[in-house]
Amino acid sequence: MVFALGAAAFWFSFFHRVAPAAIAGDLTDSFEVTGAALGALAATYFYVYTVMQLPTGVLADTLGPRRVLTAGGIIAGIGSLLFGTAESIAWAATGRTLAGLGVSVAFISLLKLNASWFDERRFATASGLAQVIGITGAFAATAPLAWMVTIISWRSVFIAVGVASLLLALATWWLVRDEPVARAGPSGGDGADRRAGHRLRAAEERWYRSMAQVVSNRATWPCFWVNFGISGSYMSFIGLWAVPFLVHVYGMSAVAASRHTSVMLLAFAVSVACVGVWSDRIRLRRPLIIGSAALYCAFWIAWISGTVPAAATYAVFALMGFIATGFTLSWACAKEVNPPSSAGMATGLANTGGFLAAGILQPLVGWVLDQRAPGTDAFTGFRPALGVLMLFALIGLAGTLFIRETRCRNIWASTQQA
Repeated sequence: MVFALGAAAFWFSFFHRVAPAAIAGDLTDSFEVTGAALGALAATYFYVYTVMQLPTGVLADTLGPRRVLTAGGIIAGIGSLLFGTAESIAWAATGRTLAGLGVSVAFISLLKLNASWFDERRFATASGLAQVIGITGAFAATAPLAWMVTIISWRSVFIAVGVASLLLALATWWLVRDEPVARAGPSGGDGADRRAGHRLRAAEERWYRSMAQVVSNRATWPCFWVNFGISGSYMSFIGLWAVPFLVHVYGMSAVAASRHTSVMLLAFAVSVACVGVWSDRIRLRRPLIIGSAALYCAFWIAWISGTVPAAATYAVFALMGFIATGFTLSWACAKEVNPPSSAGMATGLANTGGFLAAGILQPLVGWVLDQRAPGTDAFTGFRPALGVLMLFALIGLAGTLFIRETRCRNIWASTQQA
């Protein structure tokens, strides 16, 4: 139940992340904005999400994920309501910023819950399942959302999402617990003692010392750069620019283009459900991360070279989504090279990379597209934008080469002794 409620908050995180792609045309018509302005509106989510990853790790490690998730659900609900009722681009940006602020705490809080409720050799499996649940939220924000806004207003959708977020916040406060009441037996004595001891240690140790330890750990940073390049380019493409790319270059309708992002998300969901389990079973992280990143970059080369025919776009989107999931193992790697008590901060720092890159890429790609010379054909105009996305992907590939192999166990103590 605790896992399900945390994953539900993560569902809303993915929905808000991807939704602008499906309603890009509606947003352009409603607020009369350019490509760069549309990218900036979409990126407000990523700006606040980026800023909040490290603070969320601190809050999850100190206050506990239950309180953090509850507060986040309330803020996200208010933001979604404001976005749905906005009459100007400024108010829409404010609403999306608040929604991003609210859902920004979901993933790190869920990882903290996973670290408390699951054995460390099941952490990647539980995180993979969380990704699958989250991706269903992204899936709902692709073709289903594009179809829904042809029947009802996009505003009505976000108002409904806001109300649902507020209800989830109430359920989280009532039902979620930060850790099992008892781990050792029915009496719960040993579990209660350990929990009290943990809280005492947390009170004695200042959080910023733990943060400094995570930040100064060189083994943490490759995880950041993997997310920066792979996750950032993936989120930017599927979250906003994939649909305009298919509409303008391949002449598809918005609904047909959104089906492609749905296919990519479904393939991602299938793969991410397996990659964590596979990694946990073979007790390896690094080879899977490197291989995934290399293949992912190869697909960007195919897009830029213009060698993908219209008949193969669905297949390429599916394969691209399927092989991109290796970066999700970087969260486990970050956790496993830092003290267990700093799991939230470590995963938060790693996760920051993807959202920082997405916040940069959303408006940057829009700006590059706005620089197209009049009369330029669609593919030629999109090629520099695709090149920017590939450059970030290559940065992620470089980061994978410095990932430290943990063999699915926490190696922090052994690195300190060495």
